[in-house]
Amino acid sequence: MEAKVIMRAMKRQMCFGVVLFLVSMVLPLVSQEQGDPPNRVARLSYKQGAVSFEPSGENDWSQASLNYPLTSGDRLWTDTDARAELETGNVAIRMSQLTDLTATSLTDQLIQLGLAQGSLRVRVYDLRPGHSVEVDTPNGAITLVQAGNYRVDSYPEQSMTLFTVNSGAAEVTGNGVNQTVEGGQAVQLTGANPAQLNWVSAPSGDSFDQWSNQRDQKYLQAQSRQYVSPEVPGYYDLDGYGTWATEAAYGPIWYPSGVPVGWCPYRYGRWVWVEPWGWTWVEDEPWGFAPFHYGRWLQVGPRWGWLPGPIAVAPIYGPAFVAFVGGPGFSVAFGAGGVAAWFPLGPGEPFFPWYHHSDVYLRQINVTNVRNINITNITNVTNINNIHYRYQTVAATAVSANAFRNAQPVLHNMVRVNPQQLTRAQVIPHPQINPTPRAILAGTNAARPPVPAQRPAIVQHPPVRPNPTVAAEKNPEPVRPAPGETARPVPNPGRTPEVNRPAASPTPGSRPAPANPPVAVRPLVNPPMTAPPQARPPLISRTPAPQERIPYEQRAPAMAEHPGRPLEPQQRANIREGKPAGPVQDREFPPHAAPVRPEAPSHQPPAARGEPPRR
Repeated sequence: MEAKVIMRAMKRQMCFGVVLFLVSMVLPLVSQEQGDPPNRVARLSYKQGAVSFEPSGENDWSQASLNYPLTSGDRLWTDTDARAELETGNVAIRMSQLTDLTATSLTDQLIQLGLAQGSLRVRVYDLRPGHSVEVDTPNGAITLVQAGNYRVDSYPEQSMTLFTVNSGAAEVTGNGVNQTVEGGQAVQLTGANPAQLNWVSAPSGDSFDQWSNQRDQKYLQAQSRQYVSPEVPGYYDLDGYGTWATEAAYGPIWYPSGVPVGWCPYRYGRWVWVEPWGWTWVEDEPWGFAPFHYGRWLQVGPRWGWLPGPIAVAPIYGPAFVAFVGGPGFSVAFGAGGVAAWFPLGPGEPFFPWYHHSDVYLRQINVTNVRNINITNITNVTNINNIHYRYQTVAATAVSANAFRNAQPVLHNMVRVNPQQLTRAQVIPHPQINPTPRAILAGTNAARPPVPAQRPAIVQHPPVRPNPTVAAEKNPEPVRPAPGETARPVPNPGRTPEVNRPAASPTPGSRPAPANPPVAVRPLVNPPMTAPPQARPPLISRTPAPQERIPYEQRAPAMAEHPGRPLEPQQRANIREGKPAGPVQDREFPPHAAPVRPEAPSHQPPAARGEPPRR
């Protein structure tokens, strides 16, 4: 009988997945036109040594931290003997020492990286049609058009870039350059106006290549790929920190192991401020990315388990799947300064974003993060009291407002809240708390790497029509092994390509590789930039780079009018044009309760009395 129940649940899940797959192919295009946040982020999944982080729009460095979500414009620096890894689930981006990398653009169809100097390994495990990965260097742009294994070395002081394709195919473009490079080939770019391309033999592998190959095995051998979409960052880490079990009503559930007694979700970490989502959760545990930005949590007896979203659809990242509680009576009980309190959402409980979004996005972020649960009518909810939240009184966490705004560790700053207070509390859209500079800078200590804080400029060369033969070619041998199969060992980079593919037609203007190109020489150490910021060479791009984020000090006055919520697209556009940001236009749900404050003289405007703007 139990087997029949499970089979029926699996059939329902398959039908649900087919519907969501069709929806996920159409709705993102509509959603993006309405100023919605991107569905994709890059997770900082590994760091060794001194790794520094600079958020988009800012000119201050801080220490990078694991599980931090990077988005368009964010920048990383690895110091001497340091390494770092970013990943989006289907793409791993690995940095060697003394590497300056900017995530220029992270959208649903494009990963655009700016490599100012250093060495980069990009492993593309899967690439959906219409998607691409671009690496911009001071000598030219490299567009990866197939799944495969790639290395880029940039030496700006020598005006040289070395590009190696161990497997896959790419297009190298720039001023006077338009060349297809395939598995087993390598090219060297020098100069930029114009650039010169020379064919070379790939240099032998080094310790950075060996480390990258070892990291690949975690992805290729991950058993959790049977239950989680391969585009969910951090899914491979679940294998080493928990176990899977199947519940008839919910399907596969992942249970973390080794957590302390009394552990519950969204308590062992901190809140930071990440645009365009605003308040964002960063979990402490090394596995703590996927379960806190996708899916839902479920308490089964004394244990907490994580339910991933449907495996067959592209996932949508969320800053934290929680609901906040507050209200005048709740805040007054804790005295001056107030508190911020939240609880995890359970299966089927709707997530209401506290940042700008369309109705399309609202539906999509909910239905793509639950399994076998129908919450497609979320936009019809008019009364928050009609929703029963199962964890409001049993798994809520609270900290002082000061700890919240300063991105301090939650576990060491918790405020005790009894169930009676939580029962009376109201579900609110977000705490009315703005971040401090510390929360903007990932909530970590300041860093001072030996590179300028100012990013290099990006120059777009005339766009080149993509090679349809290369872009449309399918991998005859998939990079990912099928579930249950053993992953193929990754050969030593620079010797034998992983996949032997038929030669693709060259792009117009490209030339074939010579039979015996000279062997490339890779310098042992890439020294830090010594030129002043204004003298740094610009990066050559194929895709126009998005505008850099507005510095927080310019956004802060407008955010003071509506604390705790990021500015809307129109408000940001007004600031860029030198105009006042203007009032908020979005209707928040649930609405904020009226604050309990002494009456101010009637001749003062609402802003002077400390009241939120009227909507």
